[in-house]
Amino acid sequence: MTAEGFDYRDIDDVIHGRVRLAAMAYLSGAGSADFNELKAKVGGTDGNLSVHLRKLEEAGYLRIEKTFAGRKPRTVCRLTDAGREAWIAYIGRIGALLAASS
Repeated sequence: MTAEGFDYRDIDDVIHGRVRLAAMAYLSGAGSADFNELKAKVGGTDGNLSVHLRKLEEAGYLRIEKTFAGRKPRTVCRLTDAGREAWIAYIGRIGALLAASS
C-alpha cells in the first residue's frame, strides 16, 4: 500500500490471468470441480486450461488429483488453504483498487 492509496502492483499476477481468475472464482464457490466441469465453466481448450491449472498448482493455490472412474481418467481440482487465502487477498486488493479510484 502506498500513502496515496492502493498500489496496483500488489495484484497477484498468478491469479490475475483471465482463465486462472475464472478458475479461482469458480472453485472458491464450488469447493472442487472435475476438469470437464471446470472447462465448461471457464472455456478454452484442454491444453490451455491444463497450462493455467498447472500454474495455479505450482503456486500452491490448487491441488489436482488424478483418479480413475472405471477406466476413465478423472482430474479433480480444489483450492488449497493457501489458494483460498490468496483468493481472499486478491479480492481485497481489487476492492481497494476500486475504492482508491473513486
